[in-house]
Amino acid sequence: MKNSNQINADAPLEKVFDRIHTPFEEFIHDEATSGLLLMVCAVIALVLANGPWAENYAHILHTEIGFNLGSLSLHHTLHHWINDGLMALFFFVVGLEIKREVLVGELSNLRAASLPIIAAIGGMVVPALVFVLFNIGADSIRGWGIPMATDIAFAVGVLVLLGNRVPKSLLTFLVALAIVDDLGGVVVIAAFYTEQIHFGALGIAGLFLLGLITLNLFGIRKPWPYFILGGLLWLAMLKSGIHATLAGVITALTIPTRSKYDADFFSQHIRELMSRFDAAHDPQKNIITNDAQRAVLQTLENAVHKVETPLQRLEHNMHMPVAFIIIPLFALANAGIVIPWASLNELLWQPVTLGVSAGLIAGKVIGIAGFSWLAIKMGIASFPANTRTPHLVGVSLLGGIGFTMSIFIAELAFRDQNNELLMAKIGILLASLIAGISGWLWLRFVCKPN
Repeated sequence: MKNSNQINADAPLEKVFDRIHTPFEEFIHDEATSGLLLMVCAVIALVLANGPWAENYAHILHTEIGFNLGSLSLHHTLHHWINDGLMALFFFVVGLEIKREVLVGELSNLRAASLPIIAAIGGMVVPALVFVLFNIGADSIRGWGIPMATDIAFAVGVLVLLGNRVPKSLLTFLVALAIVDDLGGVVVIAAFYTEQIHFGALGIAGLFLLGLITLNLFGIRKPWPYFILGGLLWLAMLKSGIHATLAGVITALTIPTRSKYDADFFSQHIRELMSRFDAAHDPQKNIITNDAQRAVLQTLENAVHKVETPLQRLEHNMHMPVAFIIIPLFALANAGIVIPWASLNELLWQPVTLGVSAGLIAGKVIGIAGFSWLAIKMGIASFPANTRTPHLVGVSLLGGIGFTMSIFIAELAFRDQNNELLMAKIGILLASLIAGISGWLWLRFVCKPN
């Protein structure tokens, strides 16, 4: 019989083994928590930018950080390093999520994937057209990509707040839609927000990509060779003129998805190891002093890593630091806009602000809900289980939460146009707030508790 001290010591371990989450459930939990943290960081950034610490806040963001290595010189502001450096890791995780969804997730079955794909296309095309209508003939039209994005962390965070009112299929639909949306954002950034291409550097980037593909073909499973070549790819793309963060997506797509062991072999192997673990048990020793049990545990760890695919392990390991460190840092660095209260009313009626906010609110509803309704009526797709048209309207409202990717595209579109960038960010924050609140209220009214 266990003594009380042993029971207390084992309690945390028992909780760990009681929590068996699928990869999707773990993903949703991290995204929901990240979305709430993102909201807090956005508010903090706004307070810092408009309070007595505004000068210090701006000074920190514009602090130059860099290094020289032979003829190579890299010197950028902290703001630039966050947006072009750390965000490459964000795009790496996005790439892993896209690859997983296409191979084994909601996007792996064309029939099941048709609705979120069509909804995402509508949710990108219509908001872009809405922005163009407000800015046609003006230089600001280059910001058409801003309202195309949906912030998956924010949107999932709001949906999860509704608890068991929301059918699980609706949550799955939103995640699949947002991942297709992310893929669309990556394509838009690569194709339309590249200023000037330096083909020499682009050719070097191609060699690094070839190296990454070679690692995959030769079955290299350790992550560090991919990170080294991915880092060099990032540097080459930075010099090429194509936005360097795309190196994260490209590297992710080369990560292997093959398991070293098959399930039957792994199961048999684990049973044999557990028998050896039990046989080596000595009540007079703990795990540190029991060499036989420690050896078995190490073998168990190695076996788990062999049966896991590198993509699965990297997505699991990288998702948390990206969700809880990198994205909040991005929010702190980019959501802190100085609000000119005296001219705010005027700014709200500028074409950029109107285009962004109307695109994210009206454009997303028309695009996502409208295209979904048409696809279902035409028999191309069907409703997710236990959902109706009002559920899709609620998700389309949440799709108007643009935040992370919208701000990222705004920074690219209006890199040297401070007034337009300010208007775009005001439109993003306003629309995201309205979309989040209205989506939550709508779904709370439509969805009945289970």
